[in-house]
Order: sequence, then C-alpha cells, then structure tokens
Amino acid sequence: MSLSLKHFTTESRNHASANIDTVSSLEMLTIINNEDQKVALAVAKILPAIAQAVDTIQSAFAAGGRLLYCGAGTSGRLGILDASECPPTFGSPAEQVIGLIAGGKPAILKAIENAEDNLHAGQQDLQVIDLKENDVVVGIAASGRTPYVIGAMQYARQQGCKVISLCCNEGSKMAEIADITLDVIVGPEVVTGSSRMKAGTAQKMVLNMLTTGAMIKSGKVFGNLMVDVQATNAKLIERQKKIIMEATDCSRETAELALTESGHHCKTAIVMILTNTNVEQATASLQQHKGFIRQCI
Repeated sequence: MSLSLKHFTTESRNHASANIDTVSSLEMLTIINNEDQKVALAVAKILPAIAQAVDTIQSAFAAGGRLLYCGAGTSGRLGILDASECPPTFGSPAEQVIGLIAGGKPAILKAIENAEDNLHAGQQDLQVIDLKENDVVVGIAASGRTPYVIGAMQYARQQGCKVISLCCNEGSKMAEIADITLDVIVGPEVVTGSSRMKAGTAQKMVLNMLTTGAMIKSGKVFGNLMVDVQATNAKLIERQKKIIMEATDCSRETAELALTESGHHCKTAIVMILTNTNVEQATASLQQHKGFIRQCI
C-alpha cells in the first residue's frame, strides 16, 4: 500500500532554507538557528495540554503506575534518553519511567527503519513489561502515523490506560486514539524530511516538561533544588552537599555530618537540619508526608 506524505507538515518544503546548499557556513547556521527559535514558541502554544499531561502522569505515579514512552527512530531514542535520566536526576526507581523503541535495543544505536511499520510490535513490547491499567502510555512520532506507536497506543487504550500523543502534525491518527493530544506544530524542517531537527527538538522539550513536571509535583524538588539526587559518584556526592547547604543555609561541615548520618539521603539530611531532628524522626516525617519536604517543615 502506497503512503502519501503530502499532507504532513513535517514533510513539506521549507522556503526559508531552499538555497541552504549555496550559502556560507555562517549563513547556513543562521538559517538553522532561526528555524530552531520557532520550536519554543510552538511548545508554548500547547502548555495547557502539557500541564494536563503532567497532572495525569503525577496521578499515575501516586497510584503506583508508570510512564511508558513508545516511539521509533529518533522519537524512540528521545523517549529512552528521557527515561534513562530520571533515576540519576530524581532518585526515581528505574522501572517508573520506561522508554520503548521499535526494533528493541539494537535500534537505540543503529537505525532499523522497517521496524516502525510493525503494528503489532508495540503491543507486544507493552505486554512484555506487563502493562497495567494505572500506567500512562505516551506515543511519540513526528508524523503521528507510525504503526508501531499506533499499535502500542491502541493496546494501551484497550487496557484502560491513559494515553498521550506527542507529534508534530495536526489531525493525526495518533491524536484520534489519545486522551491527551500534544501537537507541537514546528513547521517544515530546514532539510526536508529530517524530523530529527525541529521536530526532535520539540519532542525533547516536551518530554523534559513531562518528567520534570511530574517529578516536581511528586515531591522530588524543594524550591528549585533536586533534593532526591542519588549519591552514585563523587560529583553527585558533592552536588548533594551543595544542595543541602543551599536548602538549609548551613555550613559545609553541618551538611557533611547530616549527609553521613542520613546514609547519604539528601532529603532526610535537609529535614534533619531544618527541623533540628535526628535521622529516625526526619525519616518518619518524610514517610508521613509522602516525601514532600515542605510538609515536613
């Protein structure tokens, strides 16, 4: 069956870059940069829908559910990137945010272009990780018509999951399936069809918002400080100390002592200092208030 791309904004030709192969390097990069500046404005237009998605994801987290990204090619890799950054950034369980890509792990490093055309593979990948009703599934595809993603979204709807669509074309098949539609219309790419560029940048920006927003609303951030950072290397241990000092306005020595006593649990150390309590009391308070520092103090 033939596929027509003429109705896809992401596949149309960009008149601003029509002669990009004839200009100087600086002019070429200026054209690219001018187009990139349009991405943030496109994201700004859909902030209410992104906020709805953040609240949906946070509610799923509170109920023990997961955030599952499904994509192919660049979109799949961006989902995996965002998912992989959550544990070291927010101290979240590795299984709380998961990225799935058409073609599996080999497709992360090497393009497997035909994998995206398998309508049933998305469902199969969700079955492998035991999709549950309280999970949220986000389908990611610049085009909005990728079969792998559509198959995953359809299966998720059948299981009663909340389903979110993230794409860069209006009126997509993915949007028809989704409970929440995130259409970031960035317009034609600088190089026609290269949706890893503006479309990819837009997807990355939105994914950042989804996880960061949901984690903030889950108590992972105090002020603007990343208080659930895990001490997995020397840099992160030092970051913990700095965060404790910033959050409590204490000395380095006080921060180091509290961090040691808390078993290098940044949140507990902060609560200990701010409430003048011991590790057992601070731990109990955090448990009582579901990890929200502000409620502890």
